Amino acid sequence: MFLGTHTPRMDDKGRLFLPAKFRDKLAGGLVVTRGQERCLYLFPMAEFESITEQMRTAPTTNRAVRDYMRVFLSGASDEIPDKQGRLSIPANLRTYAGLTRECTLIGAGSRLELWDSGAWEDYLAASEQAFADQSEEVIPGLL
Repeated sequence: MFLGTHTPRMDDKGRLFLPAKFRDKLAGGLVVTRGQERCLYLFPMAEFESITEQMRTAPTTNRAVRDYMRVFLSGASDEIPDKQGRLSIPANLRTYAGLTRECTLIGAGSRLELWDSGAWEDYLAASEQAFADQSEEVIPGLL
């Protein structure tokens, strides 16, 4: 499980250091792809394979399914961190997420999300009050 918020810096070659606590889980490879809200999703390879297996059961006769799969899978890039724990982010994905030098990497359970730090701060500011004011259960039976 991936938890927490980290602020790695991206170098001029589009690489960033993964937090040490995640390196073992990702050492065998991962997939980086477009996420929602213009962030990137980082999945351990086994988790990504599980997701794509679930996608195979979706009805491709449904246009929304086809559209989602096209965007999600066409941006996917399999990567292996180097021996120093650096991850290269492909240029097209850096552009999609608007990544600059200052990045925020958040744990989101089964995946990591990589955000431009300014975009993350804006998202959090816009979402935090709704989170605090939530009067109904978003996930029934959780809290």
